[in-house]
Amino acid sequence: MEAIITIVGFLGSVKTTLSRLFKNNYVDRGYKPFILLFFIISNNSFSDNSLDSLYTILNQEMINSVAYNKTKELRIANLNIELENSKSLKDQYEKRKKLIDEYQYYNLNKAIENIEINLTLAKQIDDLNLNTKTLLKFTQLLISSGQYKESIDILNQLNKNIISEDNIIQYYKNYADGYSRLSYYTIANDSKNKYFNLYNTYKDSLVTYFDKNSEFYLDLEEKKFRDNGQIADALTINDQRLKLVNEFSRQYSIIRFERSFLYSGAKNRKINLILSAISDIRLSIKDNASLTDLAKISFQENDLDKAYRYINFSYEDAEFYNSLHRKTIISSTLPLITRAYESRSIIQKNELEKLLFISVTLGFILLISLLLIYKQVKRISKTSNQLKHANNNLTKIYDKLSNSDRIKERYLGTFLNLYSDYINHLDMYRKMVRNHITSNKYKALLDLTKSKQIKDNELKIFYKNLMNGGYGKFG
Repeated sequence: MEAIITIVGFLGSVKTTLSRLFKNNYVDRGYKPFILLFFIISNNSFSDNSLDSLYTILNQEMINSVAYNKTKELRIANLNIELENSKSLKDQYEKRKKLIDEYQYYNLNKAIENIEINLTLAKQIDDLNLNTKTLLKFTQLLISSGQYKESIDILNQLNKNIISEDNIIQYYKNYADGYSRLSYYTIANDSKNKYFNLYNTYKDSLVTYFDKNSEFYLDLEEKKFRDNGQIADALTINDQRLKLVNEFSRQYSIIRFERSFLYSGAKNRKINLILSAISDIRLSIKDNASLTDLAKISFQENDLDKAYRYINFSYEDAEFYNSLHRKTIISSTLPLITRAYESRSIIQKNELEKLLFISVTLGFILLISLLLIYKQVKRISKTSNQLKHANNNLTKIYDKLSNSDRIKERYLGTFLNLYSDYINHLDMYRKMVRNHITSNKYKALLDLTKSKQIKDNELKIFYKNLMNGGYGKFG
């Protein structure tokens, strides 16, 4: 019964989430392949097979990244066309601001270039608020690209007392982000503690501006729970944050990436890193970290194919974005993975060469064996033909000999019959002569001896028997 209730509850949650996604047209945007996987993840029912499927989707998205980048470039091209048609300085500023948003996580140099132009436009317009807003955007960009000290220096030049209310939140946020990262990356303990205290100061100032249910406030709460080791509470806050953002948005990528830190098990870490990476790829975000971490986990698991593929993709993104900070992070891992991958490739190549040598040797032996067998078969075939020919000759000789024996036997039988007949005839002549003598028929006997009739009769019988016995059937 409990199992049925669980299944029904799961299906209900899937139905609700599906409805929300279809309503928001995410299906039309090409998310069909992994929508169901996402729901399974959300309901903690993710299996190893589904993880493999998610890897497959990630790999396909990496292939599709070229198309996503083309779409990004097309939007940028359209914005540039609009910018060329802009007449007023304010309109140019607004159009270039959109360009900055497009370039912010895509091309660092282009983003900075457009920010510098907007700073000039803000001065020409003589709008202090626009100038401050642009500088805050600049410091935000510097922080995300690892230039923390430079961003803090620019923030220090701003007069907090004249910053407008709509800019003050970004002002404190940039300070908090800058000092937070400085405290994380600084090695010296004194500086680390100093930066951490400054982070807390600006964080406390920020808290007064946000509702406790806002994403930014929840982000601070999650970090606090995570730093204190309260992982269950941090996960609960992270769940709330995910509900506040659109799936596969920039903020969604960040939340998924931060969620990966809350798990000790590699499986759950990989799930969230993959989802974060998919989101980054679809948005053409080149300033990303998820694939780099995924490559590190794959390397630790000795899955060198994945590690090599992901770290190279990450490095290509960092190269394109031109973030020294990101390239430095990747460069600490890239040589290790590359060397391990190349070493394995060399080993595989050597093994392949050995197998190839063995295969060629066996193939040569097989070829020689086939040639020998072919020659032997030809020799046997020749001998067989010779034997067959000899056998045919012997059969003919045998037939001739058998025929000759039959003729001899028949002639022998014929002559024996003739001799027997001659004996009988002689006996008949003897009796006839005796009868003629006893009857005093000397004259008739004399006449009989003078006649050739008896001779002719005997010759006829002889020829007749000779023909029937020999040439009559064999001539």
